[in-house]
Amino acid sequence: MNDFIKEISEKLNIPEWKIKNTVDLLEEGKTIPFISRYRKERTGELNEIQIRDIFDNLEYLKKLSTRKEEVLKNIGEKGKLTEELKKEIESAKTLQVVEDLYLPFKTRKKTRADKAIEKGLEPLSIFLKTSVKRDDEFLNSFISAEKELGSLEEVLGGAKDIIAQEISQNVKVRDFLRNVLKRYGIIETSKTDKEDEREVYRDYYEFSQEITRLVPHRVMAIFRGEKEKKINCRLTLNRDVEQKMINLVGFNKSLAYYDYIVEALEDSYTRLLFPSIEREVRNELKEDAEERAIKVFSKNLRELLLTPPLGQKAVMGIDPGYRTGCKVAVVDSKGEMVYYDTIYPTPPKNDVIGASSKLTGIIKKLKVEIISIGNGTGSRETEQFVADMIKDNELNCKYLITSESGASVYSASKVAIEEFPQYDVTTRGAISIARRVQDPLAEYVKIPPFSIGVGMYQHDLPKTELNDSLDREVESVVNLVGVNLNTASEHLLKHISGLNSKTAKNIVLERNEKGFFEKRRDLLKVKGLGKKAFEQAAGFCRIINGKNPLDGTTIHPESYEIALDILKTINFDPSQIFEHREELKEKLKSFDPENFSKKEEFNSITVNDIYNILQKPGLDPREELEKPILRSDVLSMEDLKEGMELEGTVRNVVDFGAFVDIGVKQDGLVHRSKMGNRRGDPLNVFSIGQIIKVKILSVDVDRKRISLEFVGSD
Repeated sequence: MNDFIKEISEKLNIPEWKIKNTVDLLEEGKTIPFISRYRKERTGELNEIQIRDIFDNLEYLKKLSTRKEEVLKNIGEKGKLTEELKKEIESAKTLQVVEDLYLPFKTRKKTRADKAIEKGLEPLSIFLKTSVKRDDEFLNSFISAEKELGSLEEVLGGAKDIIAQEISQNVKVRDFLRNVLKRYGIIETSKTDKEDEREVYRDYYEFSQEITRLVPHRVMAIFRGEKEKKINCRLTLNRDVEQKMINLVGFNKSLAYYDYIVEALEDSYTRLLFPSIEREVRNELKEDAEERAIKVFSKNLRELLLTPPLGQKAVMGIDPGYRTGCKVAVVDSKGEMVYYDTIYPTPPKNDVIGASSKLTGIIKKLKVEIISIGNGTGSRETEQFVADMIKDNELNCKYLITSESGASVYSASKVAIEEFPQYDVTTRGAISIARRVQDPLAEYVKIPPFSIGVGMYQHDLPKTELNDSLDREVESVVNLVGVNLNTASEHLLKHISGLNSKTAKNIVLERNEKGFFEKRRDLLKVKGLGKKAFEQAAGFCRIINGKNPLDGTTIHPESYEIALDILKTINFDPSQIFEHREELKEKLKSFDPENFSKKEEFNSITVNDIYNILQKPGLDPREELEKPILRSDVLSMEDLKEGMELEGTVRNVVDFGAFVDIGVKQDGLVHRSKMGNRRGDPLNVFSIGQIIKVKILSVDVDRKRISLEFVGSD
């Protein structure tokens, strides 16, 4: 483990003591959110991203170590493990190097070289590689009808096959060719005979580009097109590499049979080496593109989960549709469903008057403040209807477009059926669309992260890696926000550090049977929840208006003594931290965390952390983010003019830019070349839910395309 710690420290440029303490905590089973939030004094205040990097590197090194043991064992059992080979394998820094070293010893289908060895031609191959004098009589001595070697040509062919295979398995040669192909290789695509009806892959019918210039989303598009047999793809290398390969294997022109060696090398390159290395580089390109796509998906999911809640307001959710109508559901300020119906303001019925009359009465009666419209089929026609209804009836409410991502998956899920067994799938969808406005996180955690479509090429991505990354983001966000122990669902609670599905269910059962939790330590009474789980979970579970006011903050119970000493120092009553926040904030201005830490002999990192929490006790971090745009009218594409500046909401971020909802039927695209004076990765400029100002560059009504330029944001 010490070797791992040193290697990770050098790679991440983090002091070894921080790596060691972090690794110790991870090995103890502590979660990343817990370590980053409540073990800052041990990690030297490493953030969650740094701890994730340490975890990922640790897992890779463990995997590498395990693979080395397997390879050493396998080669040893075959009696071919030399001391030199053992050292090479043990010192390998990557899995790729280990696999290259193992290649000659793998059990495989019998090759031409294997058959030649069986016929006794290995001594001849050694002779050809080492002899500086010709001895054609020695060559002819291998001719044997019994061994099906009837001519010198067959004998030399077999010997060259052995040499070709040896060259193809040479670690230095493979590494050289791999690097050359990645640096100077070209990817070429061409159209197949299969019909591409919608011309999805038109850009790749005749495409060529250097590998180094390939961007991830192009790689994903090319490999998807190849998988669908719409395009062919190959890697090429227009460079002379043979002489370098000869030098690497140590052959020179003084050899008597040098020409045969060159022929063997050319055969090795064409038949064995290049096809093998091409597969490797293709796989690496694909894996890198997938890794990037997973990163994009994860980042977008995080931003979506962090969408600020609009709080305890009566909300009407509308799941738009055409023939089957629009499903309507109203939830009260507590999220309870109080009304549902179906209206038909969209084609083919176009019952605008009837739908408007019905909803207007309900909105007034139930005091609906916000109308949440799903962004699926019929969304913009429904939006137009709602905007007209608000204006014509002078209603005191506004509307917004809400992402429907995953709503259909939730509606048909076991979770939704248990929540609303009496309603159909579409009504459940409308309820979810309404609740997403009140508390987006509480709703989205009910849906498998994979089903929340905020990424690129998600169906082409490796499911295990994608799900692991997305689950990690859900866990991170839920713990960042925290939960109200007396209202949180088991779907939220199971993501809390130290908890799982079983303990989350038991918490809800305990709450239902015995009433609200009065203090955090009551968690220890929950079945299956021991001291270790409590240690990790307690700080993320808040109790509002409980017996101990500190239970309503993110201060961990293990640090209550420090918090109380701080409050005593500034002469502030702990029971008043929520009722008199401004007074507390004012008194804390005179508090010196550094002096207090030295005087009381407390860890300064922990003291500073508690000091910062007391500045904003009970703060939901989402409250500091931009609230969604609420609208009361709607524009059409025909209303847009070049040069017009509008405010919009970022709906999706991809490698080539960001899609922005500006209140018309079609989202506009801010291409990465139109990000103003911002440069680089769109993920570093935009985030889902962000409110930005954009300028209209062009509008193509027929193709339904809007080109935007980023002007700025708050």
